[in-house]
Amino acid sequence: MAADGTGRSATGGFSDGPVADGQGRFGAGRPSAGSVADGLEQSSGERATVRLRGAPVREHPAEPPRYAPEWLRLREPADAAARAHDLLDPLRIRLAGLPGRADGLVVHDLGCGTGSMGRWLAPLLDGAQHWVLHDRDPYLLHFAAAGAPHTAADGSRVTVETRRGDLAHLTPDALNGAGLVTASALLDVLTTEEVGKLAAACTAAGCPALLTLSVAGRVDLTPGHPLDTEITEAFNDHQRRTGMLGPDAVTVATEAFAGHGATVRAQPSDWRLGPGEAGLTAQWLRGWVGAAVEQRPELRARADRYLEERLAACAAGELRVVVHHTDLLALCRPTGGAP
Repeated sequence: MAADGTGRSATGGFSDGPVADGQGRFGAGRPSAGSVADGLEQSSGERATVRLRGAPVREHPAEPPRYAPEWLRLREPADAAARAHDLLDPLRIRLAGLPGRADGLVVHDLGCGTGSMGRWLAPLLDGAQHWVLHDRDPYLLHFAAAGAPHTAADGSRVTVETRRGDLAHLTPDALNGAGLVTASALLDVLTTEEVGKLAAACTAAGCPALLTLSVAGRVDLTPGHPLDTEITEAFNDHQRRTGMLGPDAVTVATEAFAGHGATVRAQPSDWRLGPGEAGLTAQWLRGWVGAAVEQRPELRARADRYLEERLAACAAGELRVVVHHTDLLALCRPTGGAP
């Protein structure tokens, strides 16, 4: 995820949570032989249920994975509850009108992490689906493929393959044949240039894009605290370092897709964390405050006391947090003659 306290960072620093790098941020590193430029593979005339490209090992054994699967599992229920269901009906209508659906829907999931988007969305859509899971981290791709769903909403088959890739190399050819592009908590760790490339590639492919859980730059904590605003501002500044868009991502993406003629819809997708999500809230708090202090070291003494108080309230079941996100649906113009 991104600026909501989940640990992704383009530079290896803290971005959005308790670990060092992104939900397999689809944008850093050198592509392997299984990069996004490879195209879709067929096996014996039929798509295999799971095809892994690359073993579940780290590129450098001494380094931790870029995004801890444990954190992704912790936040997955909150993500699923937050995503904007109101965007699904217009998406279904568009998908029904796309050409070439007889053989099933091909979905490219960018920065897939451990595959939570596919587990959420595939069972909500009718018809056969083939998910192409993109990430730069083979360790996460292993989890994504192993945990992928097998059936769609109507019982049709869902298959997957994995690809290691780099957003810097994303071209229209990489999405050839795509019926849908998805991503979760990705936009806010991209640059303006990377978002522009994404919009251009989706437009050239003529497929819609469902881009969920982009940070909105607002956090509501109850009860309030005098330091809430200052921590939030420092965290938002941290999100924008090294050219990343942070809380400006949805605005930039909306303009980029609209500039290519797409119809863009946005809906809130907020985390609402209470006593039942105390484990997630505590991890989020540590990451959120830690990023703020990294951005503004002069906050450290006050922030340490603040974090101690907030964690105590969380443990006592007295803290509630709303972390604001936005989901975006870009309905690009189809290229096969559909309206």
